[in-house]
Amino acid sequence: MQNQFLDPAIKWEENGESLKIYTPKEFSFRQNLKYLSRSPNECLFEATEDKIIRALSLHNETVLIEITAENDTMLVVRFLADTASREKEAVVKYVYEWFDLGTDIRPFYDLAKRDPILHNFVHHFFGLRIMGIPDLFEALAWGIMGQQINLAFAYTLKRRLVEKFGTFVEHDGRKYWLFPKPEAIAHLQIKDLTELKMTGRKSEYLLNAAKLLLHDELSKEQLLQTNNVKEVEKILTKIRGIGPWTANYVLMRCLRFPNAFPIDDVGLHNSLKLALERDEKPVKEEILSFSEGWAEWKSYATFYLWRLLY
Repeated sequence: MQNQFLDPAIKWEENGESLKIYTPKEFSFRQNLKYLSRSPNECLFEATEDKIIRALSLHNETVLIEITAENDTMLVVRFLADTASREKEAVVKYVYEWFDLGTDIRPFYDLAKRDPILHNFVHHFFGLRIMGIPDLFEALAWGIMGQQINLAFAYTLKRRLVEKFGTFVEHDGRKYWLFPKPEAIAHLQIKDLTELKMTGRKSEYLLNAAKLLLHDELSKEQLLQTNNVKEVEKILTKIRGIGPWTANYVLMRCLRFPNAFPIDDVGLHNSLKLALERDEKPVKEEILSFSEGWAEWKSYATFYLWRLLY
């Protein structure tokens, strides 16, 4: 089935009360589910051994979906909690983007086979995709909250923010939360966020990002139209509180630039130390040298290196 709002490459069909989304051969639901299950404190979806449940806000609808897979490849989307959707195309588009199914990663695998670092482990995670954050505000907020703290506390901050200012769908006695929209945050005071144990500076940065999006001074469409990783990085780093690390994180997870590279990421440094079987982390000059061989696939190289840590 096709629709004028969807990329013609997206193949899907309705099957009774569910949707089936065809995936590339280079995709494994199991591998991506492992990534999504890495934190027990995730608040925006439930990931179990064989399925994902999450709420989505699409245009004028809020839906609750369950995602499973047939033969570890074809995705099956089922609507829960009496939230059958009129926006089926929007659901397909969201899932397709979330799992980065539109990217042909065969060239990355070819590159990895020849790379002195990547060739040792990439094949163990065949089918892993860069699980995205399609919403720009959520991606910016996650980047801001994660600055200079460990991952566990970043998840705690996100949960506090979501459960204080987000909305939810209830199903079988459980709440499935939606990330707050910019309008829910932009009019808050700094103290509303510091009460969540967010620092004053991060609170300022988050409020500012929400206001930029609310007033259309920043948008995902605007950034994508720029179509140049360095130019978009410049736009983002001009925003108060958005440094190169946060900008490249957003470029990877939301805007899908394959050559984005968060070179200062601590997780990247730790994973390279592990991959190289060293006692010390590599220095920045070494990392730059390693990344020269990754060409336009620095984002995927980074994501697969991160995979070594969990």
